[in-house]
Amino acid sequence: MLRSYDKSKLVAGTDEAGRGCLAGPVTAAAIILPKNFKNKILNDSKVMSLKNRNLLRNLIHENSFDFAVTHVFMEEIDNMNILNASITAMQRSIMKLKTKPDCIIVDGNRFKPLDSIPHECIIKGDGKFLSIAAASVLAKTHRDEYMQKIHEEFPMYNWIKNKGYPTREHRAAIEKYGITKYHRKSFKLLPDQLKIEF
Repeated sequence: MLRSYDKSKLVAGTDEAGRGCLAGPVTAAAIILPKNFKNKILNDSKVMSLKNRNLLRNLIHENSFDFAVTHVFMEEIDNMNILNASITAMQRSIMKLKTKPDCIIVDGNRFKPLDSIPHECIIKGDGKFLSIAAASVLAKTHRDEYMQKIHEEFPMYNWIKNKGYPTREHRAAIEKYGITKYHRKSFKLLPDQLKIEF
C-alpha cells in the first residue's frame, strides 16, 4: 500500500516518462495531492494496466490539489542530454504549479535544487509514495497520448504500440525508412553494425 510522504506539509511528487525512448519527448508531471487522498489501485504506472492508468488519470485530474505536466522535446534533449532534460521537465512542471510546495519528492536518484525548495530523491519512489505514483501516471498517460498523435503522421514506426521505445520493430523501421523530426539524434538509434544517414 502506497503512503503519503508527510501530511503536515504541502508535498509535490514528481516523476518522468520516456527517458529511454528513441523518439518523442521526455514528459514529467508534478502533483500535490490532498492530505486525505487514498486509492487502492494507484501504483507505479509501469506495473498498472492501460485501463487503470487511464481511469486514474481522470481521477487524479479531478481530485488533485494541484498538478502540471511538461514535455521536453527532442531538440532540447539532444542539446542538454537526457538526464538534464528529465530534470528540466520535472522542474518546469513544479514551477507550473499554482501553489509553491513545502517540499519536493522525486522518483530516482538525481535532481537539482529548485527555488530553495527542499527535495528528496527516492529510489523506486513511484512504488512507495502516492504523489510520486500519481505523477508517474500523469507523465506516462500524457506522453502516450502525444505518441499516439504523432503515430498518425508516421505510422510505419508503430509508435501507437511501442511509444518510441527501442523495440526490434522500431529499430527495423529506422533502418528501413531513416529518422524523423521526432527522433533523438543524440541517441544510439541503431546498433553499431548498422549505419544511419542524417
